[in-house]
Amino acid sequence: QVQLVETGGGLVQAGGSLRLSCAASGRSFSRYPMAWFRQAPGKERELIAAIRWSADSTYYAVSVKGRFTISRDNAKSTVYLQMNSLKPEGTAVYYCAAAVRSGTYYDSRLYDYWGQGTQVTVSS
Repeated sequence: QVQLVETGGGLVQAGGSLRLSCAASGRSFSRYPMAWFRQAPGKERELIAAIRWSADSTYYAVSVKGRFTISRDNAKSTVYLQMNSLKPEGTAVYYCAAAVRSGTYYDSRLYDYWGQGTQVTVSS
């Protein structure tokens, strides 16, 4: 059974930092892209960061570029999202996602497996 489990969410003041982790189990994703999405209240889920299996290339949405960093440790089957300079508009449920097929790693349609999400709340 495939599982993606996110941890690290919480309440933080604007300008603060959080680090999200996503541990994968049930199968290996080490040869496939992984990504982070978020969904704010009343809005559609959006892709904010993605990373190729080799970690030699990353993608960031304009809204987070320069503040967030995605990384992965294939030996630990874990992907991370370091979030700095958080803004109140970053309040959302953050989801980890994994692909099990090759494709354009920054295409949101590539991702088939999802975690349950972790809440991030940024207070002003």
